[in-house]
Amino acid sequence: MVRPKEASARARGIGEPVGLSDDRLRDMYYKMLVARILGDRMFILNRQGRAPFAITGQGHEACQVGSAFALRAGRDWVLPYYRDMGVVLALGMTSREVMLHFLARAADPCSGGRQMPNHWSYPSLRIVTGSSVVATQIPHAVGVALASKLRTEDDVTIVYFGEGATSQGDFHEGLNFASVHRLPVVFFCENNGYAISEPQWKEMAVPNVSDRARGYGLRGSTVDGNDALAVYQTTRWAVGECRHGRGPKLVEAKTYRLVPHSSSDDDRRYRSRAELEEWAKKDPLDRFRAYLEENGLLDEAGAQALRARAEAEIQDAVDYAESQPFPAPEEALTHVFHT
Repeated sequence: MVRPKEASARARGIGEPVGLSDDRLRDMYYKMLVARILGDRMFILNRQGRAPFAITGQGHEACQVGSAFALRAGRDWVLPYYRDMGVVLALGMTSREVMLHFLARAADPCSGGRQMPNHWSYPSLRIVTGSSVVATQIPHAVGVALASKLRTEDDVTIVYFGEGATSQGDFHEGLNFASVHRLPVVFFCENNGYAISEPQWKEMAVPNVSDRARGYGLRGSTVDGNDALAVYQTTRWAVGECRHGRGPKLVEAKTYRLVPHSSSDDDRRYRSRAELEEWAKKDPLDRFRAYLEENGLLDEAGAQALRARAEAEIQDAVDYAESQPFPAPEEALTHVFHT
């Protein structure tokens, strides 16, 4: 039996108190689902010899999609790192475009087939290209935020990284400069507990990455990275603070990587199967789906329909990308050397 108070809440939309309509909540779940299935398919394509390398982020979907939903797509500046497929999908990249990039086709919107897989770039969405070098996107993001401030624009920059990046000098220099100049930048750490194979206790002497914020005079916040709505609310707060000139913020979303670091990694060498199984019980997709079901926004039939739609979308993306040409050999040096 539904109590009157519960019925009233459902009538006005369960996401309205945090600025999300029911349709947006369902779309958030769908984007998380697409990110998960795309990541799984990338590993399969690699094992089949149809793709040379895969580096994905199964388990990070709530961090990525939840935070991206708090941004103004195409207005705010985004500097992702290689796991952030959920971020780029939530901002507007399509599965076809992701797969064109992954399979290095000429129509790849990120680099025309020249960049490594999952090294994102999309100028019209203000997604800024990055490199494979850990943490280099952090000072770049600070520079972008400085430009926005000098132009008196209300754009916010967000930069994503893993907790391993916080042991690099780029992280500390970026936070210090951003804090001194009160720049509109959100530092977003997806803390999955491992810098490739090194556990967090070997990386830092503090329990939380956010603890480091106070050393630079800015506010930090740690959030459950497997709770999409908690991530959304925390990021929304951080972005709003930046947009209103109240200086940079550090958000740490604690999560777990459910797959090896990359298709070339054997994670059995540094973490137990028991640990992996315990975290699998906290799967962010299962958690968000349960939330939608409990609040009457999704049922079993609806969930199956969304999965079927996502699987069809991804199969179409694979088929389409594999039918497209590779870049022409004579264009290999275009945009590499000055001509």
